[in-house]
Amino acid sequence: MEHAEYVAGVSEEIVRFAGLVANADLDAPVPSCPEWDLGKLTRHSGTVHRWIAHILRSGSTERVSPREVDLGLPTQRTGLPAWLAAGASPLRAALATDPNRPVWTWGPGGTAGWWARRALHETTVHRMDAQLALGLEPELSPTVAYDGIEEFLTNLPAVAADNIKGLPAGDSLHLHATDGPGEWTIQLADGGFTWNSEHGKAAVALRGTLVDLLLLLYGRRRPHDGDRFEAFGDLAVADRWLAATQL
Repeated sequence: MEHAEYVAGVSEEIVRFAGLVANADLDAPVPSCPEWDLGKLTRHSGTVHRWIAHILRSGSTERVSPREVDLGLPTQRTGLPAWLAAGASPLRAALATDPNRPVWTWGPGGTAGWWARRALHETTVHRMDAQLALGLEPELSPTVAYDGIEEFLTNLPAVAADNIKGLPAGDSLHLHATDGPGEWTIQLADGGFTWNSEHGKAAVALRGTLVDLLLLLYGRRRPHDGDRFEAFGDLAVADRWLAATQL
């Protein structure tokens, strides 16, 4: 995907997300985010959007605390969906910059372009959380889901390195998409892991749609769900990986 696609996609996803929760019960629990309800999910997403926009507008190459950002929160919880939607235009404007411009990022990259990609996938996953909470089937284009899987694996060492170090060296996983091109092989080694977008033999292999594979990596699906995944090999390997890499 190109930078312009990320920028446009973020705006579209925010509007879609806001539309889902506009007339929903904001006290409804979000099963995929334990201890969260739809209101907290909405507030979290709108906060992240404004934080990203602030980082890009300031051009900071040092971490900026979200507490430094003027969120402009509504006085009533019922105003959260409209507040979420109102963040789409400022974020799009902030993201529409040179993708190579240096700024602080929490993952590898250190550029404005990293944030455009991150903002899209952050928003799509939480929009799908809202769909799950509302009893709807999560939807996402295969292209975006494919890119989301690659983005997840690229950023994972920055947030789960310590947990991954505790996994048995030699464990391996293979993910195989059933609705389009997409294969990934993950190999555990002492102190970390490697991955590639290729076919390979592994201790456990899981076949499913690109959306379900993305949701699996984010802990929204379980590998034992036979209606979603066709599994081969040792599912305990997948369980260990997912437990160590939950975001």
